[in-house]
Amino acid sequence: MSLDTKQAPPAPTKPQLSHARDLSRPGFYVKLVLMALVNAFGVYGIMASWAQGEYWVLAALAALLVVANYVYFSKRAIPAKYLLPGLAFLLVYQLYVMGNTAYVAFTNYGDGHNDAKGPAITQILKTSDRRVEGTPTHPVAVLEQNGQLGFAIVDDGVVKAGTAEQPLAEVAGAASDNNRVTEVPGATILTISEIQQRQADVLGLRVSVSDNPDDGWLRTDNGSTAYTAKSLLDYDEAADTFTNAEGKVYKADPKQGLYVAEDGSSLNPGWRVFVGVDNFTRMFTDSRLQGPFLSVMAWTFAFAILSVLTTFALGLALAVIFNDPRVKGRTFYRAMFILPYAFPGFLAALVWKGMLNRDFGIINNMLLGGADINWLGDGDLAKISILLVNLWLGFPYMFLICTGALQAIPGELTEAGVMDGAGPMRRFWSITLPLLMVSVAPLLIASFAFNFNNFSLIYMLTGGGPNYPGLPIIMGETDILISMVYSVAFESGVKQYGLASAMSIMIFFIVGFISWLGFRQTRKLEEIM
Repeated sequence: MSLDTKQAPPAPTKPQLSHARDLSRPGFYVKLVLMALVNAFGVYGIMASWAQGEYWVLAALAALLVVANYVYFSKRAIPAKYLLPGLAFLLVYQLYVMGNTAYVAFTNYGDGHNDAKGPAITQILKTSDRRVEGTPTHPVAVLEQNGQLGFAIVDDGVVKAGTAEQPLAEVAGAASDNNRVTEVPGATILTISEIQQRQADVLGLRVSVSDNPDDGWLRTDNGSTAYTAKSLLDYDEAADTFTNAEGKVYKADPKQGLYVAEDGSSLNPGWRVFVGVDNFTRMFTDSRLQGPFLSVMAWTFAFAILSVLTTFALGLALAVIFNDPRVKGRTFYRAMFILPYAFPGFLAALVWKGMLNRDFGIINNMLLGGADINWLGDGDLAKISILLVNLWLGFPYMFLICTGALQAIPGELTEAGVMDGAGPMRRFWSITLPLLMVSVAPLLIASFAFNFNNFSLIYMLTGGGPNYPGLPIIMGETDILISMVYSVAFESGVKQYGLASAMSIMIFFIVGFISWLGFRQTRKLEEIM
């Protein structure tokens, strides 16, 4: 009798599906909905970029969408599923911003140079116009469509409408009454009171009659009637020149991005051009800016260094005192010291601004018995006020980190110092402070970088003032570099984005160099210890 020892072959196992393709998992459908939303926003961004002519943005969005769909529907890119969101934000909020800032720093981008050459030519023609004699006057309706103002008229029984960017064109479904347009589909016709509220915009509006600039454009002086106007300047496309009624010729200057005549006069607006390193050298070569700029730079370094030293010294002193177990109520005092750190910095700066007010502040009226001290109006006093307010705001942070670092120092080292006969000051300078610096030195470097760009304190407390008189840009005695960049970009009347970007890059390299130097010294300190 023989035994059959042959075993049946194992049943074939069903291959496991990837998470990206397993339709039985609810998570797949959640992912499908989220990716549908991502694709919808992406397609919307692509269409908007196409409409604005931003083809680099369009290409980046298209590439990002393709990569996202591949990563989240493929089983071969599992690590990328976790990295892609972070990489996308890094691309948009860091690399793009840095690249665009670097690009703007080498151009003359700013007021008067906001656009390309073509739109600048059109704008020059429209802003130097006069009414064409003998042309009819049309009853006009001022309308708003998609956030843009426009005109609508009745021309030969046909309703036509247009905006500053779109020439007049026939509108289907529009209604009129006695040659005045009463309804335009998709647009709102402004009332008299609404026109008065937006008077400057309406009077400055130009709507081209057709695609041909030689046909002129409609403009209005009262919001109820419009007439055809043309430019007083004659543009010669072949020669790239403008000629006015007196025969003065304005030639295109590609270095300045302006049309300039032989007598030095120019036409506005200009256009964006590459200016090389002019923005970087202007602060050092322009005689009107050189002195104040160097003063601002010196004050920026002084402010950052003194802020770190004073806050660290006070925080360390309090930490050493309240680290001694003989001090009673240490928990209560530590909680009190942290209170300034709990207030928002910009709000505390505003409160101090009121307290330091020359006429009504509590410092002069109550603490100094009605003294007349101009804390924020005098340059030197304003700088002292800033340092004192920043000391009040910053010492709790130093107190916290010093308290933690002190408690991490082994007690045996201090006991060894006592056994060797070292006094309290000798133990502090030879044992406690060197060990403490190993821990807090990187934080001091970070504090220096923060104070180097402490925009909110300067802006809220003094606004950079008191200002230097007679400068082409608003610049004050308490301005630091970053607040000066803000002033150049947004507050100096003529906005100069190129100059502001160049200054931002300079700040970046200064802070980067000092941080590199500080970390290098910190590493040497660790090697010694």
